[in-house]
Amino acid sequence: MRTRTISTATALAVLFSSAALSAVSTGTAAAATTVVASPGGMVADGGLKRVFVADQKAGKVLAADYSGAFVDSVGGVKGVSGLALSDDGATLYAAAEGSSEIVAIDAATLDVKARYAVATDKGPRHIAFAAGKVWFTYGDQWDGDLGSVDPTAEPATAVQLGLFPQAHPGIYGPALLDTDPSTPGLLAIGQTGLSTDSMAVVDVSGDAPRMTAYYQGDYSLNDGIGDIDLVPGAAQVLVNGAQRDAYADGKFTAAGAYPTGQRADIAPNGLVAQVNGAKVSVYRPDAAHPLRTYSSSTVGTAALRWAPDSSRVFALVEAGGGFSLKVFTDPTLNAPTLTVSAPSTATRGKKLTVKGKITATVPLPGGTELQATRTDLESPDGKALPAVTVKADGTFSFTDTPPAGGAVTYRVGYAGDAEHTSVTASDKVDVSRTKTTLTVNKNGNVYGYGADVSFTAHLGSTYKNRTVELWANPYGDDKPNKLIRTAKVNSAGNLSATVDMKRDTTITAVYKGDARTAPKTAKSTAYAKVKISTAVSKHYKKAKIGSTTYYWFHKRTDPLLTTTMSYYKDRKQRFDLQVRSGGAWHSADSEYFPIGTSGKSAITLEGPDQSGIKARMRSTYVNGSSGDSVNSTTYGPWKYLYWTN
Repeated sequence: MRTRTISTATALAVLFSSAALSAVSTGTAAAATTVVASPGGMVADGGLKRVFVADQKAGKVLAADYSGAFVDSVGGVKGVSGLALSDDGATLYAAAEGSSEIVAIDAATLDVKARYAVATDKGPRHIAFAAGKVWFTYGDQWDGDLGSVDPTAEPATAVQLGLFPQAHPGIYGPALLDTDPSTPGLLAIGQTGLSTDSMAVVDVSGDAPRMTAYYQGDYSLNDGIGDIDLVPGAAQVLVNGAQRDAYADGKFTAAGAYPTGQRADIAPNGLVAQVNGAKVSVYRPDAAHPLRTYSSSTVGTAALRWAPDSSRVFALVEAGGGFSLKVFTDPTLNAPTLTVSAPSTATRGKKLTVKGKITATVPLPGGTELQATRTDLESPDGKALPAVTVKADGTFSFTDTPPAGGAVTYRVGYAGDAEHTSVTASDKVDVSRTKTTLTVNKNGNVYGYGADVSFTAHLGSTYKNRTVELWANPYGDDKPNKLIRTAKVNSAGNLSATVDMKRDTTITAVYKGDARTAPKTAKSTAYAKVKISTAVSKHYKKAKIGSTTYYWFHKRTDPLLTTTMSYYKDRKQRFDLQVRSGGAWHSADSEYFPIGTSGKSAITLEGPDQSGIKARMRSTYVNGSSGDSVNSTTYGPWKYLYWTN
């Protein structure tokens, strides 16, 4: 508390400090995911249930489980650009283009077993395992070729180069490679580089590679090759995830196409997983419509691989500046599309109709039945409705009479079958409810500071629920809305709660409704004065003049007037001063002075230096002008002052 000095003509300026609070929120740690900066190959190991992903930039190979979660990694595979597994799944081979090596890695432990140096400074780039050997491509744009590593041979003779059958023009660059377990010993080879349209199928099962089919690219089949796959069960290759090209008599011919795609991988059972922009679609062999479509990411997918048992598809999708491993399950099942449409509003107790349609690219069984449930206030866990039979065109409809009002949800589901996933859809109906009355008394009343005031809410007739909540929200942002009572109203429909009125306060009654009665809210705002008292000091006596008690001062004495007021941040008192003259009181000054955190404000009033002067003062809180608006305007009592010789 500081003492202020004023005269009947001068007011002093004041400063007052305020404080601010801040809050900090924390989040939970994310689950470990498998992320690479730049993809350098991917392969799935069915025996270990592992997915291996190469990070070319980091020179690492990462292992993940079948859920996509990171398990382990191995480094030191510089510029890794391709991965392949041995037929037994025990050894993982990596093309380390940055160090011109083929690196053999134990698939179970990720320990490096061997390193095979490749005598080139342009590869190895792409890699595959067939006929017991590791096959790789290398070279530049105009001088590509095929090499191999025989893991069973002596180190000095294990690596062989220049193996592309030379009776043909060759391949122009480090070409793409693919194998298929159903046709062991065959390699599909797709040219890369500036002129990317040549391709070949080479038989590597014998002592030396033999050409099965060759195409000297003239862009009549494909407009560039960015991906190539051998098609199981057919003498075909799939180019860029879309174009099917058959090979026979040493030549390639067009054999059909899937819808537009960019790249693909083919499962042993012939299912095609295709990347098309931000989607991954699964096709049955030669089908015109997808069996299943997944949303891979908002950007795109860099690589796809089937699990060897065709149970899932692994994808490297762009995310956050890198590539994250994503897993798509149940790829062999067709995902139906189900829509449900119900009226937006309805009357309780009256029949309504729900309609919808279920469609699938693989036809659903005849007489398909759907399960319908209704969820409402009386059946929050859902009530089963009669089964709904789908018509031949996939549409369906059913009627229901909602017994409860409010938000009613109709959910329709298909359980799935051997060829289809399950699917559910729902729609909501706003069902009418009767209205009730709810009031809170004492709206607009003004009370003294700290008065204990009982507020009563009155609830009209309802169906079942008779519970009311009473909330008190004092003015000021430092006091939150607080639940002060929740209970059933009495037999008269009333519920009361007492509030300590230290601030203006809004009392809110909340009735949350029931199955047949709509919710209701009612408010009442009551007002509270501040607590004010003023102590006078430095007088030499107290005595009456007429019927009024005055504080008597010598004419050269400066009275000290100390006001105590209930505190609130930035609060000020208004100091009112009046002087007696001509038989009437005249305003001499009104100034605002801060209330300290102790709730006190001390003012020294300069004496008039003459006798016979009468004055009076009071402290006042003015709503909105005293620095805040959390209380009602309150006038303190007048203090009467008299100066003598």
